[in-house]
Amino acid sequence: MNPQLLELICFYAFAAVAVVSALMVITLRNSVHAVLSLVLTFFSVASIWLLAQAEFLALALIVVYVGAVMVLFLFVVMMLDINQEKVREGFIRYLPVGIVVAAVMLLEMLALIGLRAMHVAVMGPNPATEAGMSNIAWLGQALYTRYLLPFEVAALILTVGLVAAVVLTLRHKAIARHQNPSEQVRVRDRDRVRIVKMDAERPQEDQA
Repeated sequence: MNPQLLELICFYAFAAVAVVSALMVITLRNSVHAVLSLVLTFFSVASIWLLAQAEFLALALIVVYVGAVMVLFLFVVMMLDINQEKVREGFIRYLPVGIVVAAVMLLEMLALIGLRAMHVAVMGPNPATEAGMSNIAWLGQALYTRYLLPFEVAALILTVGLVAAVVLTLRHKAIARHQNPSEQVRVRDRDRVRIVKMDAERPQEDQA
């Protein structure tokens, strides 16, 4: 079989699975089933990116979203008592806006596909292909050589944002118990442990 024909068949198969599973995410009533359908959507899109030789994006999608974010969503959905009827109330109300947004996104993707088909050099040639390297190897070399400072700044900003989110969402409650490191350091053994001397119990025969 022609390799190009096989690649085209795989593309349409992965795309069909991604579209069907994406529709299942917004139509299924069971939240756990919807989350699992979203995991299938991510896997299908990652397969399409592998076909497009975007290995880094495919691996990042599987490791970050499927391996971490979606597992977290699944645990949250399973642990929380979500009112399904209340969640589905606004589906029909916001459906026209969703259709408009989806149509605009589709037009943008078709425009990008058309530009690439006409070989219009909009963003220049692929630097990874010109360097004779894979997508992941080129991105790793570029991040840790030429773009090391912006990469570290972005990591610092994300860390600050994470700390700020934790501080903003922290709520002190009267019933909640928190640690006090200063009191833990000043603790003394005689304040925590009490030694009690007790007489050994005699056998029941002696007591009788």
